[in-house]
Amino acid sequence: QVQLVESGGGLVQAGGSLRLSCAASGRTFVGYGMGWFRQAQGKEREFVAAVTWSDTYYADSVKGRFTISRDNAKNTVYLQMNSLKPDDTALYFCHTEWYWGQGTQVTVSS
Repeated sequence: QVQLVESGGGLVQAGGSLRLSCAASGRTFVGYGMGWFRQAQGKEREFVAAVTWSDTYYADSVKGRFTISRDNAKNTVYLQMNSLKPDDTALYFCHTEWYWGQGTQVTVSS
């Protein structure tokens, strides 16, 4: 059974940092893009960042502040989030192929 399990969320003050992790189990996703999405309360889910074998992609709102990376040996994708803002508050989801994790909450206080 395939599972994506996110971790690393929490409460942080504006300007702070968090590192999210998403561990995939059940099969390997080497060769597939992996990404992060987020959904703030009352809003639609939106794209945050994605990583393929050789490229990374970011939403304009996080460029220069967030960095996505992956460790294929661990079947894990990471999201380093720096200079966090209250607008980054959301439930962050890991996604690959047609699989989604349950999400990890990030709350940024002003």
